[in-house]
Amino acid sequence: MDDIIIGQNQSAQGGADAGAAMIMDGDQKTFMKEVVEASRSLPVIVDFWATWCGPCKQLTPTLEKVVRSAGGRVKMVKIDIDQNRSLVQQLAQLGLPMQSVPTVAAFWQGQIADIFQGALPESEVKRFVEGLLKVAGGSMPSADLLAEARAAMEAGDSQQAGELFSMLLQEEPENADAWGGLIRALMALGQEDKAREALASVPPKLADHAEIAGARSALALAEEGRKAKDQLQSFQDRLAANPADLEARYDLATALNATGERDQAADALLEIIRRNRTWNDDAARLQLLKFFEAWGFDDPSTMAARRKLSSVLFS
Repeated sequence: MDDIIIGQNQSAQGGADAGAAMIMDGDQKTFMKEVVEASRSLPVIVDFWATWCGPCKQLTPTLEKVVRSAGGRVKMVKIDIDQNRSLVQQLAQLGLPMQSVPTVAAFWQGQIADIFQGALPESEVKRFVEGLLKVAGGSMPSADLLAEARAAMEAGDSQQAGELFSMLLQEEPENADAWGGLIRALMALGQEDKAREALASVPPKLADHAEIAGARSALALAEEGRKAKDQLQSFQDRLAANPADLEARYDLATALNATGERDQAADALLEIIRRNRTWNDDAARLQLLKFFEAWGFDDPSTMAARRKLSSVLFS
């Protein structure tokens, strides 16, 4: 079985080159051709900027980075407002707010499709471009790659999924969905050491992201479950002898989760909460929340157990 190289894979160099070729300077003479007419076949983002504008110096490189990552699916035209005052006045008369810069307008089919002002963070700029591509019937290559990786995981091809997640991280090192997916793919391949290595490599700013928290919980539960599932029958025997043995019930839940019996694992913890809500410093509820993180909040077992938990806590 081939190992997956964390965060290192072949990036789509052709796509990056295509994105770079789609970034250009424009003016009032080329605006109709390079923006309005071009937008009838390809989404166009126009960056209105000025040399004296501090936020522009922050935003423009971010815009260029996101456009490059789109691999030629969107075009970017930069307009210096001081050098193109006549164009700015015409656009203002058409309703484009040009009172301040940076102003970014998205064109599709010859019309303004969206707009924002000010220096947004990269995540917001990416959402802006993804929204434009969605309107135009397309998507970012990263979105396609993420969807392909998730489909591979669902199909049971963890090796392929891991390679795709790693490829996406090469392009977007701060993509929390890709980090979480890579960690889970490595776990599915039995490469828990590499999964822990990947978790340690996650950028600190992503540490509290739901995907990372879920992957972290899944890894911790895998370690707990490996120890507990070999004693599953022992825990069941202890409970048969003494249904009030909450520790045995807690350990049984961990073992059941390790064998894939999610609903039964949740029910075991819920029974502890019914019997003694504060047992062992709220351990049962906290473990159940860890299950939810590991399974995913949209997982059917999570949703069913969450409803039961609400019923128990608020009854």
